[in-house]
Amino acid sequence: MRHLKEIATAVGTLAIAVGIGFVMQSSETAQARYGEDARPVQIPTATEADGALNGSASADVLLEVQEIELTSASDPVAVPVPQTESNVQRVAAPATAQTPQDADTLPRAEGCEMAAHATVGAAAMVTLTLNAPCAANERLTVHHNGMMFTETTDDAGDLTIQVPALTRNAVFIMAFSNGDGAVVQASVPDVDQYERTTLQWRGLAGFELHAREFGAEYGQTGHIWSGVDQNADGMTQGENGYIMRLGDAQSAETLIAEVYTYPSGHSAKSGVIDLSVEAEVTHNNCGLEVEAQSLEMMTGGQMKTQDLTLAVPGCDAVGSFLVLNNLVADLKVASN
Repeated sequence: MRHLKEIATAVGTLAIAVGIGFVMQSSETAQARYGEDARPVQIPTATEADGALNGSASADVLLEVQEIELTSASDPVAVPVPQTESNVQRVAAPATAQTPQDADTLPRAEGCEMAAHATVGAAAMVTLTLNAPCAANERLTVHHNGMMFTETTDDAGDLTIQVPALTRNAVFIMAFSNGDGAVVQASVPDVDQYERTTLQWRGLAGFELHAREFGAEYGQTGHIWSGVDQNADGMTQGENGYIMRLGDAQSAETLIAEVYTYPSGHSAKSGVIDLSVEAEVTHNNCGLEVEAQSLEMMTGGQMKTQDLTLAVPGCDAVGSFLVLNNLVADLKVASN
């Protein structure tokens, strides 16, 4: 299908106040929080979201992010937010994809027809398959209800991925840069049984989504993030949540999304799940300004979106972690 275009949305950027200080804790503290295997995060940056597909709502008020901590240094000191203008890593606010028009009337070269399918599985997950025989090893962008991430087809032009559904009537657009692509739909009736929070960004911004379930501390069982082994079976059984990272981090201009899922409809536990956004200071983002966007499923099927612009401390703070405690809302869960 042709004429897929990304149209910039009028989503106001929510900036962190310049005067916020960053509390630096000892390297031993960071070691205890993230463990010996904590890796230098080479993570993409703020992604573009397509908020028009299902009437998603976006926040256009100033976001006051408090309690930003910078962990990992010998003594507690204040690190000023850099005033960056010329060296800003600019990440565009999300964009929205439009369904191609007159796609069925556009001719294709013989043997280049695309085929796409969506199969609904457990835990409101959808398996997307794409066969694009004339688009081998090509980058494409997957759009779904405001979420966007990039993937790459294999040598045969095939792609198979699992995506957490964010709405009952789920529409997925797979768009190549030349305007070709495919659109598939799936009915996901059990999506209401799951709480889902998404963080998305572009490039190597260093962001991570963390969940500490029912009082768990960093490094304990119940601290869920993409850098540790996770229990997918426990998620389907109502025992714990799960974070899935979507996107090919090796592709050019990569878009990455992390989705935290908790089975609130059949939870075996009651209590609070603390959610936080964290960003590691790396050589890829130090001294720059990076952006991300959060998507939160709300009661009634609406999507709450918030944009974040964050000035990262200078390169002398590499290896430290910025902790944003109130960018996304904590979850309150009752057992079922």
